[in-house]
Amino acid sequence: MTVITTIEDLRVMAQKRVPRMFYDYADSGSWTESTYRANEADFQTIKLRQRVAVNMENRSTATKMVGVDVKMPVAIAPVGLTGMQHADGEIKAARAAEKFGIPFILSTMSICSIEDIAASTQRPFWFQLYMMRDREAMAAMIGRARKAGCDALVLTLDLQVIGQRHKDLKNGLTAPPKPTLANIINLMTKPRWCLGMAGTRRHTFGNLVGHVKGVSDMNSLSAWTNEQFDPRLSWADVAWVKEQWGGKLILKGIQDVEDARLAVQSGADALVVSNHGGRQLDGAQSSITALPAIVEAVGSEIEVWMDGGIRSGQDVLKAWALGARGTLIGRAMVYGLGAMGEAGVTKALQIIHKELDITMAFCGRTQIGAVDKSILLPGTY
Repeated sequence: MTVITTIEDLRVMAQKRVPRMFYDYADSGSWTESTYRANEADFQTIKLRQRVAVNMENRSTATKMVGVDVKMPVAIAPVGLTGMQHADGEIKAARAAEKFGIPFILSTMSICSIEDIAASTQRPFWFQLYMMRDREAMAAMIGRARKAGCDALVLTLDLQVIGQRHKDLKNGLTAPPKPTLANIINLMTKPRWCLGMAGTRRHTFGNLVGHVKGVSDMNSLSAWTNEQFDPRLSWADVAWVKEQWGGKLILKGIQDVEDARLAVQSGADALVVSNHGGRQLDGAQSSITALPAIVEAVGSEIEVWMDGGIRSGQDVLKAWALGARGTLIGRAMVYGLGAMGEAGVTKALQIIHKELDITMAFCGRTQIGAVDKSILLPGTY
């Protein structure tokens, strides 16, 4: 049996176990994938300063994200189709996050529904919302999230139009999979995945089918979603969502300082520096590169988080040192889930936490709150 020590080990295992169309959905970017690659690569250019003869006892990575106690400054990012990486995937990921002590964010485009997660967990989770043309459907979804006990809403701002994701187009991505010859042949090589899917009733988009007027099956859902992502999204719409929700609001998809300032003016509780994992505007700068300027501009007025490219606890520490007061992990979670279900997500979180803790010690810090830019080598960030 392979000894799993890194997120990369989980990725390799997930690639073997998850059908190609769903693995590619998670592990790809748009167009040439240059931003997708840069998200990860740019972390590696940032170098750490090792310190010695420092008392390293009694370390803690615990902090808060929008007032919520977290074991480390990490939350599980909203990822669509998580339930196609592994049967009941969102439930399994939410349970792993709950037991570990970090937030779980459920995607609008999840396979398991808001109600499924609420019935399967005790700790409040967060819900991610896309801006749709159908405001009645959006208001209803916000109401369902409130009824389920969600204590924060994450509004994604960077999906007004969908980036051209070549692998998804070539694979003919659908949920459930289209019965094409290529997909059937590939599914035959994934018996573990097929067996898991045969044992669950959750094969469609649980937050939409049966909840949105006129959407009763996958065919009607496809027609609805093709028209629904709203290219007219404006800051007035953000204000509408904030009024409808009435609770903690996090804005995801900020890459520009001017937009960060507008996020502050909107009254949001946090913003996420994000390029949608390199899946929208190819050629945009990496999230870790965009982070410092945004922190400098608004970091004293709003909690600034980031996502994109985090594959280790060292990446989390570097982001914190550059001013991020929270990070989101998507692909690292997906790799763990695809590899081993809930146990794989737990393993991914354990790996990241251990790397974060040990690296913090090597840099001469025992409390995450005491970490700042001084742990980084000048000129490398």
